[in-house]
Amino acid sequence: MSALLADFGHDLPTTPTPAPPVKEPALWRHAPRRGAPRRGRGWAAADAPASTWRMTSDQAPVLWPFISAPSLPPTGALMGIDQLSGGSFYCDPFGWVLRDDVPVTNPNIFQFAKPGTGKSGTTKSFCNRMMPFGYRTLILGDPKDEYEALCRAHGVEPFVVGPGMATRINPLAMGPLAHGWDALSGEEARRRATIIFGRWLTLVRGLVGSMRIGQDHVPFGPDESDVVRIGLQILTGYAAGDTQIRETTIPELWQLLHNPTPDLLTRSRYDTERQFLDETRLLRNALGQLVTGTLAGLFDAHTNIEIDWRAPIQSLSLSRLDPLGDEAMGIALLCLNSWGRGLREIAEPGDLRIVVRDEVWKQMRLGVAAVTSFDADLRLSRGMAGKGGDIQFANLHKPSDLLSVGDAGSQATMIAKDLLELADIKILGGQKPRVADELESMLGLGPIAQSLISGWAMQGKGRALWSVGDSAYKVQTVLHPIERDLFYTNDAIAAAL
Repeated sequence: MSALLADFGHDLPTTPTPAPPVKEPALWRHAPRRGAPRRGRGWAAADAPASTWRMTSDQAPVLWPFISAPSLPPTGALMGIDQLSGGSFYCDPFGWVLRDDVPVTNPNIFQFAKPGTGKSGTTKSFCNRMMPFGYRTLILGDPKDEYEALCRAHGVEPFVVGPGMATRINPLAMGPLAHGWDALSGEEARRRATIIFGRWLTLVRGLVGSMRIGQDHVPFGPDESDVVRIGLQILTGYAAGDTQIRETTIPELWQLLHNPTPDLLTRSRYDTERQFLDETRLLRNALGQLVTGTLAGLFDAHTNIEIDWRAPIQSLSLSRLDPLGDEAMGIALLCLNSWGRGLREIAEPGDLRIVVRDEVWKQMRLGVAAVTSFDADLRLSRGMAGKGGDIQFANLHKPSDLLSVGDAGSQATMIAKDLLELADIKILGGQKPRVADELESMLGLGPIAQSLISGWAMQGKGRALWSVGDSAYKVQTVLHPIERDLFYTNDAIAAAL
């Protein structure tokens, strides 16, 4: 066909020859499994042995920090950013208690952080951001006046406790349990009396035990406990079966022990007044130190303030006690704790409150009775008779605050260490490596968490490892500019520069 067409002057088109393929240059070269077989290229004569590990998803974040723990529900206070997941981090202690998928059985919070790492900012932001959800805050002792600005921002003036100030707090106040006493049945009156006198005995045991004879605390055994209980029952009229019991004070108890009545001697089974005075000398002298000592006039009269429980926040300022020393501050915190617990023994349904406790170590160093008192407060987080409830928010600097309450292996130290079990939520802020080692030994954090506390958390304020049950979250607290101004705690330093 081509020849025929060529005779008539026509040529068929020819098929173009395809261009040879050009190989693209390789962007990288595949390395052999054992490396290139020449010097300096990582060649190995044998394969490296592979280590096989099996674990669950909640254990994996310990070895691989980029695998985050199960996310928490977006309820409660928005605190900041979860650095592992990149999402928002919310704190809702009571909400977590009610959920089966969050391993939290109590709403109490312990916060350990080095001073200056944003501990107070985290505390105040949590309290401030829980208020829209119906929570109210009670600051049971503000040793540094850190919460005054927050109180005034919500239109509340804090109460000031100190020498020369008008505020009086009676730690032996009966609280709402005494209301309507004349209309109570015998069984209910006995039940309430057991609660009231038990709280008072815990307080007096702590106050007496805070006094020292040399290096030893003043003993408060069964005999002293029996004398104090009977004395309180006589002073209130409960021993006589009065239909309306009367509130008493520590000076009245002290005066009764100095001048025992025949009824007191008979009920406490002493043959003579001389025997009573001889055997209760240490008890009376310890109480006398509280009545006539540095705290005279502060906690030895009837309470003269009215707490507005409808207000979003209430605070008791203790900064005026700072010149009196740590022991006086600890005794004041102990008195306020007993008074605050009495006011919360009956709560309205749905009355949820955040009770902030700063400088807890000052109270706990008073002795085993003071530690026991704080332990009792933590156990009331679910409220009385299922009504209301408190989130106990305790701030400490380091775990040695718990370990230094007594000698190694002592009863006080063992109780203090067990307090960690009463707080399923722990906020672990920046710490030095030695303190991080202590936290690791007490909480079993693991090397990754320990490194975060002593490294990442120390590099910025508000950074902390949140331990929620068995899960850990790497959280950066974020403050609003208004909050940053309210929560600023370096005013005195800045003013001096």
